[in-house]
Amino acid sequence: MHRPGTRVPRVRVSGPLAPFVTAFESKLGDAGYTALSAVNQMRLLAHLSRWLEARGLAVNDLTDARIQEFFESRRMAGCTWLITRQALMPLLELLTDLVVLPASEPPPGQSPVDVLLTRFHRYLLDERGLVVSTAEAYVFRARRFLSRCAPAGYLGALTAADVTRAVLAESTSVSVGSAQFFVAALRSFLRFCSMEGLVVADLSGAALAVTGRRRSALPKGISSSDAKALLSSCDRRAAVGRRDYAVIIVLLRLGLRASEVAGLRLNDLDWRAAEVVVHGKGRHHSRLPLPADVGEAIAEYLRRGRPKTITREVFVSAQAPLVAIGRGGVASIVRRSCVRAGLAEVGTHRLRHTMACEMVRMGVPLPEIGQVLRHRSLTSTAIYARVDLDHLRQLAQPWPVGRTHE
Repeated sequence: MHRPGTRVPRVRVSGPLAPFVTAFESKLGDAGYTALSAVNQMRLLAHLSRWLEARGLAVNDLTDARIQEFFESRRMAGCTWLITRQALMPLLELLTDLVVLPASEPPPGQSPVDVLLTRFHRYLLDERGLVVSTAEAYVFRARRFLSRCAPAGYLGALTAADVTRAVLAESTSVSVGSAQFFVAALRSFLRFCSMEGLVVADLSGAALAVTGRRRSALPKGISSSDAKALLSSCDRRAAVGRRDYAVIIVLLRLGLRASEVAGLRLNDLDWRAAEVVVHGKGRHHSRLPLPADVGEAIAEYLRRGRPKTITREVFVSAQAPLVAIGRGGVASIVRRSCVRAGLAEVGTHRLRHTMACEMVRMGVPLPEIGQVLRHRSLTSTAIYARVDLDHLRQLAQPWPVGRTHE
């Protein structure tokens, strides 16, 4: 007797979304959805299609307000699953790619300040090459500056004195480090305003540097025993364990930042030359040697752990949708490994410090350490000189002792 290959039923779709069923099924398959998860997505599509048809609506009527109305109707009907916009994101992404959705509606009540800061944010990402987190931090401080000096968003009357007063007010209310970051963000914002012709002159020079010394902590890595415990906590018999092991050994042995690990792509791995291309800050690309143990860990994950997906990033999520894990995912892997190993939780940068401190103990010159860490300035690397206490003791002068009076 013939038995079906799967017990998951096929969903029948009628209405305006019916022409997109094949493309949507293909998208779900590429994203790694299981048969059951995919059929739940198809049921949501079918419900939405019937809902549109009952109201005489087409796909290009699917605005944000209509989507909200659809989910409200599901909740009113007693549905307790797939009742948020997030559940519809795979379908919305497909319809966006096919350019069949209506143009995005501008956020209601968007102020001139919001419009200006949105443009500034895009400039930071596209022109300056800043990472998203830094760009958002700059925008946050630019908004604070505008709230003090130009709450309506008009900068034509802005003066150097206004900028100086804003820096002074900031420096009296926050730490030295925060004030220095505020100045950096403000200078970038004022240069952007000058380029856009929003101010009469470039006022970035009026944002004077904040003097003072931040108390920088001594660079601190983790011990070799803790590093081994982190790696041993990953169950390499499972796909997730092989991924986590590869992520942690990359952090420990290559000293990459979390964003650099998350950004590694398949074509960045040059297996023949045993090298890896790292995409660092400011869109700088560097080629680093790929140690044998790191290469073996990545290869093992690619062969027996990484799910089939069209995503080009090396490290991807373990469950659908199969997407790059992101810097937050890298940090989460390290934290979970610490918990499994019974260690105090540490951030990904502690693993970067671990490699640098080990190089210092091996007597590697600071310029070479800076090259491995891809520092743009030797000043950034100089903090590791404080770790080499044995050499620092040789530089210490004896304490002067005065002659005793009889």
